[in-house]
Amino acid sequence: MLHYAVVFFVIAIIAAVLGFGGVAAGAAGIAKILFFVFLIGAVVALLAGRRRV
Repeated sequence: MLHYAVVFFVIAIIAAVLGFGGVAAGAAGIAKILFFVFLIGAVVALLAGRRRV
C-alpha cells in the first residue's frame, strides 16, 4: 500500500510541474489517503504482534 501512495505522489508532482492542477490535487489526495491507511494498518499489525508475545 505504501508503494501505491508513493506512485500517486510521484504522479501528483509530475502533474503539478506540467500544470495539471486538478489531476495533481486528485493524485495527492489519493496518496494521502493511502498513506494514512498504511499507517493505521502498520500500527494495528505492530500492536497485534506484541500481544502474542
